[in-house]
Amino acid sequence: MAGPPPRGAGKSRYSSFRIIGGASLGALFEWYDFYVYGALATVLGHVFFPPIDESFAFFASLAAFGAGFAVRPFGALVFGWLGDYIGRKYAFLLTILVMGTSTAMVGLLPTYEQIGIAAPILLVALRLAQGLALGGEYGGAAIFVAEHAPPHRRGFHTSWIQTTATLGFCLSLLVVLLCRSSLSPEEFTEWGWRLPFIASILLLALSVYIRVRLHESPLFMDLKARGQTSRNPISDSLMRWRNLRWILLALFGATAGQAVIWYAGQFYVLFFLQSTLKVPHDTATMLVAAGLLLGTPFVVLFGYLSDLIGRKPIMITGCLLAALSFIPVFKGLTLATNPALVRAAQTAPITVSGDGCSGMLWRKDTHICDLVRTQLARGGIPYSWAAIDGAPLTVKINGVSIPIDETLLGLTQALRASGYPERADPEQINIPVAIALLTLLMIFVAMVYGPIAAFLVELFPTRVRFTSLSLPYHLGNGWFGGLLPVIAFAVVLETGDIYSGLWYPIIVAAGSALIGAFFLNETHNRSLMRVTHPVGTAQTAPPAVEK
Repeated sequence: MAGPPPRGAGKSRYSSFRIIGGASLGALFEWYDFYVYGALATVLGHVFFPPIDESFAFFASLAAFGAGFAVRPFGALVFGWLGDYIGRKYAFLLTILVMGTSTAMVGLLPTYEQIGIAAPILLVALRLAQGLALGGEYGGAAIFVAEHAPPHRRGFHTSWIQTTATLGFCLSLLVVLLCRSSLSPEEFTEWGWRLPFIASILLLALSVYIRVRLHESPLFMDLKARGQTSRNPISDSLMRWRNLRWILLALFGATAGQAVIWYAGQFYVLFFLQSTLKVPHDTATMLVAAGLLLGTPFVVLFGYLSDLIGRKPIMITGCLLAALSFIPVFKGLTLATNPALVRAAQTAPITVSGDGCSGMLWRKDTHICDLVRTQLARGGIPYSWAAIDGAPLTVKINGVSIPIDETLLGLTQALRASGYPERADPEQINIPVAIALLTLLMIFVAMVYGPIAAFLVELFPTRVRFTSLSLPYHLGNGWFGGLLPVIAFAVVLETGDIYSGLWYPIIVAAGSALIGAFFLNETHNRSLMRVTHPVGTAQTAPPAVEK
């Protein structure tokens, strides 16, 4: 039997637009703040870290980028507690203040050349503050929209929140591209990189204005009026097995797979184009931005479809398709953007062997073999290697030994003579094919990301929803997804295979698909006004009034 009409039932459709638009626009700006660092990772590596070599600077920059992801689960607990105890609106209002302030301060930081080791320390501290803030942002926005949405439109309404991560990333790419095109390379490297960070001050002011004007979630207000809010949301989320079980299943059966697909299809592919395939920075940025813009409408489409056929089948299918397609798609990108590299790798394969050739990441001393492999990795050149005790260092190109000295000049000359390009030739880039492949990656992202906000909101009861939703989402996206560029780059550095880093997202996505298929249940028919989890298999919720 239907309960009383929802609060605000007589309002115009503008109310829904204002709720979705207000939450989404604020989230978009916050994602911009977080991802503008990623768009400038290659530049920031040189600005804030010791000038040891290019590979170290890039790896250190990625590690600092990953630090922001590592603390996101802790932000989920802090802001989740605030959201469940004080209210949804105030939690995500605070997150945007912390995020915007931290981002602006990055643009004002002195460089390594100016203050030495204090520069990377301060940069990492601000990245940690950004990660903490983002740990509360997503849960607040998704729950706020879902708890205002009609039950049969929850997937569609929350899918607009899902587009903000991609659009925020795309906005960061476009702003960086605009700054690069407006300045000389020297000006951009010297001071122009600061502009995208400082611009967040304007975004912060607009976002705060928007969010102050929004009203608190009606479900939370009703729960608070009944005296049923949680006194200790963290304890109720983590210390009660019924709830903790769903947090773990949500993490391993949904968010981990969604996260690696998201970051492989948007972030890692940008690093791959720029640093491995040596596509010019502006060209790589425009290609990825085009793929993001073309693919983003599919996020809303799959959110809408999840209201009709369910969240689970769409997300599992997306995980499986991505796991099967990553390596072929990335190989296709290589052929489309740097065909000379493909031809050289086929006609003149490279092998490195000898005493001292071992795991580069675990060595304390630099060996001549490490220098060779670092130069190959820096050039995005695939190779195979073997450690042979007592044997001299041998580098072969198409079976022919290359003389090697400390300068590595002979190796550089041999690589060019064998057809290995220093950079991708812009004239040989097949732009339509590259954009089509990048859009395909974005469609995989849309399949797993479009329905997941509604899925997570429906999975947890109202009194601990903010904390319980935020934790698995940010464990998955902060740890499994956010560390993907660092892990993938390290695997490539170790193996010499430019595609070997993709095995990490492939394994995680396939594992999530299997766990989700067997252990997670459909949620799209559940009522949100629940104080506890449904009893039993949780296929459907017990009758409750939908607010």
